[in-house]
Amino acid sequence: MQMRKLAHKLLLAILTIAFHPAVRAQDRPNILWIVSEDNTILLGSYGDQFATTPNLDQFATESIRYKNAFSTAPVCAPSRNTLITGMYPPSLGTEHMRSTYPSPAFVQFFPKYLREAGYYTTNNAKKDYNTPDQPDAWDESSNKATYKNRKPGQPFFAVFNLNVSHESSLHEPLPALKHDPEKVPLPPYHPATPELKHDWAQYYDKLEEMDRQFGKLLQELKDEGLAENTIVFYYADNGGVLARSKRFMYESGLHVPLIVHLPPKYAHLATQKQGSVSDRLVTFLDFAPTVLSLADIKVPDYMQGGAFLGKQQKPEPSYAYGFRGRMDERIDMSRSVRDKKFRYIRNYLPNKIYGQYLEYLWRAPSVKSWEDLYKAGKLNAVQSKFWEPKPAEELFDVDADPHNIHNLAGDPKYKNELTRLRNANEQWVKSYKDVGFIPEAIIYDIAKTTPLYDYARSGKYDLNKIAATADLASSRNPGNTQALIKALGDADASVRYWGATGLTVLKAASGKVALQKALKDPEVAVRIAAAEALYVTGTDKPGAIAALTDALKSDNPYARLQALNVLDLTGKDAAPALPETEKISEQKAEMFDYDIRAAKVLLQNYKSSK
Repeated sequence: MQMRKLAHKLLLAILTIAFHPAVRAQDRPNILWIVSEDNTILLGSYGDQFATTPNLDQFATESIRYKNAFSTAPVCAPSRNTLITGMYPPSLGTEHMRSTYPSPAFVQFFPKYLREAGYYTTNNAKKDYNTPDQPDAWDESSNKATYKNRKPGQPFFAVFNLNVSHESSLHEPLPALKHDPEKVPLPPYHPATPELKHDWAQYYDKLEEMDRQFGKLLQELKDEGLAENTIVFYYADNGGVLARSKRFMYESGLHVPLIVHLPPKYAHLATQKQGSVSDRLVTFLDFAPTVLSLADIKVPDYMQGGAFLGKQQKPEPSYAYGFRGRMDERIDMSRSVRDKKFRYIRNYLPNKIYGQYLEYLWRAPSVKSWEDLYKAGKLNAVQSKFWEPKPAEELFDVDADPHNIHNLAGDPKYKNELTRLRNANEQWVKSYKDVGFIPEAIIYDIAKTTPLYDYARSGKYDLNKIAATADLASSRNPGNTQALIKALGDADASVRYWGATGLTVLKAASGKVALQKALKDPEVAVRIAAAEALYVTGTDKPGAIAALTDALKSDNPYARLQALNVLDLTGKDAAPALPETEKISEQKAEMFDYDIRAAKVLLQNYKSSK
């Protein structure tokens, strides 16, 4: 009798689960992501009167348009890492462009959770997730992947990536354009060169084609009879695309369009009506939790964002955070905090100019035309800034200054805002154990055995001390010189690295003896940083070049890249390093061997300097 009762209860429980509306897979919404590449809010629905985007503009009238949506990084691979994991890449060690450092074992690409709940998951076709792939997140992932291959009645999560607006679309000028280059609106930081006007007009043409492709996907959904059961997201993977947008920490690089349509049967999953505009701060950290929330799947506790739709919505965050690490073959480091009015940027390597040469970026004709005018002394101060070193801090009133050209960080009237946002950045860095303060050459070695997320929580990472030294190093305050010299003797290699870097920023010749001693440091990243300081201060150029040349023999590709970045600043003095540079440049290159790319650039620049 007891066994019969138990069996009866078990059967009842199974039937309850199978037919309860909250958990039946076929009752869950389909979710469609349509993702464009490399565009900020240059759409008619966002107020751009030069844009030709009728499909997206109409879609916005029937959806929720988010005016404060932001990518976490101003470039695709790190931002896509955020999207697929629901985590902040500097907490994972995945901030650097196209790195393959591992995530901890518990971090699952979020479509896996959808598959486990009965969803058919497809990706067409870009991944680029900046960490080792998890192919079992998808039922299909290819340029032929489609939700149409699912079982009858099976809900789907489908991603379509529209790459027509990608920056590569500007590498070859088109002879005929729809948008008139003579009428194209230029941002104030771009001079009106023929190349810039043409590239901007061509870019608007590409956005028009992107809009057409979006409309086609939306029509296909309707033709399949699925529109009333599908929640549709449209967004861009980062800003872009002309120089000073993609890769850079301004609105043009981080502010993205986001428009979400919930059909009537799912409208209750949003707090706003369709056809409205939301000013909620949203970042890519929030996307994975939101999709899981819409699908009524528990959001994992490790995810660092919060759902903005569905049953598991979280309160609106106070800030949207962004970051920049290495971009392709050029090393840099910045963090950003955005509220609804201000953008704050902390530049940790302010000695590096904004416009560091990137082979891929320079393929667009407009970039060189801008650089040539700077070298000829024909630009105004706003247009010249891109080619000059950075301040430690930047603060912009986004409402009054949407192009972020008037830095308010030194204005006493904004002292309170500066302090508030500076503190927010420091708190965020510490709360998520930002590992970006570790030089990448050291990250590369750690990641061979330990995911950086785990390393940061192992007791071996003294973030407070390292970040405090990085603050001293980047603040441009000569009063920090002695503290930076002292840091060169610290037991922690990352502290020593920032000590040397700070002396580079200050061009402090008084650190010569300590820096020369650091040329024999056991950590190659520190030796390279010391060599850079000795070179820029002019206190031991031969010793610096010798140390940099020796670093090129390292089996660590990011040590080689760090050394090549410094050597590229030395002009004809790089001659002793050329034989080792040639060896690197002659290696068989994979697509993302950035040391090989940097070696070729150094050789090219050396020849042109002779």
